[in-house]
Formats: sequence, structure tokens, C-alpha cells
Amino acid sequence: MEIKQVGVVGCGQMGGGIAQVSAQSGYQVLVSEVNEELLNKGLTRINASLSKAVEREKITPQDKEAILSRIRGTTSMKDFGSCDLVIEAAIENLELKKKIFAELDSVCPEHAILATNTSCLSIIEMAMTTKRPDKVLGLHFFNPPPLMKLLEAVRTVATSEETLEIGRKFGQSLGKTVITAPDSPGFIVNRLMVPQVLNAIRMLEAGVATREDIDNGMTLGLNHPIGSLALADLIGLDTMYFVADAMYDEFKDPQFAPPVLLEKMVTAGWLGRKTGKGFYDYKKD
Repeated sequence: MEIKQVGVVGCGQMGGGIAQVSAQSGYQVLVSEVNEELLNKGLTRINASLSKAVEREKITPQDKEAILSRIRGTTSMKDFGSCDLVIEAAIENLELKKKIFAELDSVCPEHAILATNTSCLSIIEMAMTTKRPDKVLGLHFFNPPPLMKLLEAVRTVATSEETLEIGRKFGQSLGKTVITAPDSPGFIVNRLMVPQVLNAIRMLEAGVATREDIDNGMTLGLNHPIGSLALADLIGLDTMYFVADAMYDEFKDPQFAPPVLLEKMVTAGWLGRKTGKGFYDYKKD
């Protein structure tokens, strides 16, 4: 099956990035939001991202206009009826995602593949709200999607070989390196990353080391591009808490249990870069 039009449900940080990278790769893209205000905010973010790419001479002004011309916004799920592939990038709420998948199933053509960008939720539960569970998979992008080179193609017990292969080829057409993961909480990357970040938080919580020393140890000692605490701020501490909690709930393994400090910071609204304060103060630092 040839993918010509890509749909993206959600035009937030991840959804907007997925829409942008898809349009940059030549696809016609339809991206949705729940209202005009959020849609305009998301489209403005895409425009700003492309403007930065022009400033850095990654693309030309003509490229930018061509990319934007391939992106169309909507607030109606019914408009996804012409899409060959739809990627859901709503907030990490299983009941909401199941509702979106059921609605997409009712409006998308029979051949269309439905994908989710979830980082930890059960994809088979989303798939079973549709009449096409064999055409449902995970396409887990990393933040920010236009820059990060990896894509996890996540296969459920019901995903067909054909669907998985189409998903992999789509990811490769975006310039991504595609790895195949099972439909298990955390997939591959978060199974590796979450315990590492939680251990850094526990070290800070226990007074073992300062935030700077912990992150310098990761960047200069282990050659990571960013320290664990700075990475948590980038991802969002609420997202880190949600992913860790979901993985702990599934595996009952203490390494995935969210530290008390993380829970308290989320309660305080200190969510990292997106709120200006997390383990680092982005209004000062």
C-alpha cells in the first residue's frame, strides 16, 4: 500500500513535530486539534520550527513554504476519511486514546493503518476498539520528532506482518532508523532509560550528589549528550512520572517505582522546561 496522505491527531509538541517531519518528507498531512485555539498554537509552533531551520540554513525559505503548503489543520475527526495512515498523538490517557481509535475506525477507509505515538500504554487495548486490529501498531517518535533519528515500530499480538512492514518503511522514508519493539510498557528505549533517570533522581533525593555533579557524570563520564536530570526536564516530569508509574504497575519491579521527590515536584507543578522549572530553573539558568 502506498501512503500518500498522513493524518496526525494532536498538534502539541509531539503531534506537531510528527506533522512537520512527515510534510518535510513529501507527504500531504492533515493535523487535528480539539479547538481552533490549540490548532493555531500548534501550527504556529511548526512555522517557528521551520523558521529556525531556515536560519540555520538546513532548509531554504522556498523549502519552508513548500512544507507548510503540505500541512492542513482541522478540528473535525471526520476529515481523516481520506488518510492512508493516521498517527494518534494525544495525551497519555488510555481511555481517551481508545475513544480516538474507535472514532478513527469509523471514518477512515478500510485500507488505512492506525498508529499511536504512546510511549508506554497498551496498544492492543486501543486496537481492540476497532474492527481492524491487524492494521494497528505503535509508531513511537522521540522528542523533538524533526531532529531525533530513532523510531520504535511497536507490534501487538494482532498486528499483521504487512502492517508492520508498511510502518517500518514509512519511518525509513522520514529518515529514521527504525527498531521493532514488543507491545510491552516502555518498549525498548524507555525500558533502558527510565530506571537510569529514576536512579539519578534517587541519588539527588538522598543527597549523594548535586544535580550538576550527577549530570556531569553522565555527560563527561558516560559520554551522554545530556544529563539524566536535564533529560527528565526535557521530557517533562509529569510524563516521566506517568511512564514510570505505568511500568511499575505492569512489572511490579522497584526499579520503575517513581521516587517521592518526582511525585512532589509534579504536584508542585514543576514539570521541567515546559513550565520553566524542574530540576533546573530555566528562568535563571
